[in-house]
Amino acid sequence: MESLESLSPTFISVTYGAGGSTRERTIRITSEITKRTHIPTVAHLTCVGSTEVELKEVLGHYRRAGIKSIMALRGDPTGGPGASWISTPGGFDHADQLVQLAAESGDFTIGVAAFPDGHPASAGNMDQDIDVLIRKESLGASFATTQFFFDASKWSALVEKLSARGSSMPVIPGILPITNVKQLERMAELGGTPIPQEVRESFAKIGADSDAVRARGIEIATELCRDLLEAGAPGLHFYTMNTSTATREIYTNLGIS
Repeated sequence: MESLESLSPTFISVTYGAGGSTRERTIRITSEITKRTHIPTVAHLTCVGSTEVELKEVLGHYRRAGIKSIMALRGDPTGGPGASWISTPGGFDHADQLVQLAAESGDFTIGVAAFPDGHPASAGNMDQDIDVLIRKESLGASFATTQFFFDASKWSALVEKLSARGSSMPVIPGILPITNVKQLERMAELGGTPIPQEVRESFAKIGADSDAVRARGIEIATELCRDLLEAGAPGLHFYTMNTSTATREIYTNLGIS
């Protein structure tokens, strides 16, 4: 975090663990980041395993800690993204309900998730995904960040569809610097992101050479970032996975000042 602070990021976000398992830790860490740095913090909030009363309490914790922005997500079921959703009595089943609660609970800037490759639950129906994003915007969401992806044209198509529906919500593309192939496969499984065949083949040729994997991953991410910035992306959201080095190298490659 201290290494990235020198790059003057617009914000740093802190996620929950799978199934909301690290919620209390997320509250503590976001509070500490806000206290110790000048970086605005976006704190995640999910529906998993929480009642409406508990969610209001979390929002209260964030407000008292000086956190101004939240990322409102349904979240994955406790058993992972492929598991059936289990409702929590007195809780929410969809992120739009969470957006509405946050909008009514305080002066938060609210972010939501977007999926350039399509949401795993929408079975390729991008119009359905757009409907969901438009509804979240109408309830109070003011920006979106995307799941990681590999094709800049997918982000452009998503933004164009939103714009055609009258949306003014900026969509910040999410970038995953690939430094470990197993981690990539796990992240892709969790988020339902397809890994292009050319990317798979690229890493298959490299094999177990970890330095070469890392170098190729940074190259892929840098190329994607350039394409996105040329396409008019409002910024870049890096999934750092608790390490700053790859993100800083991509930043340097892009020549951003």
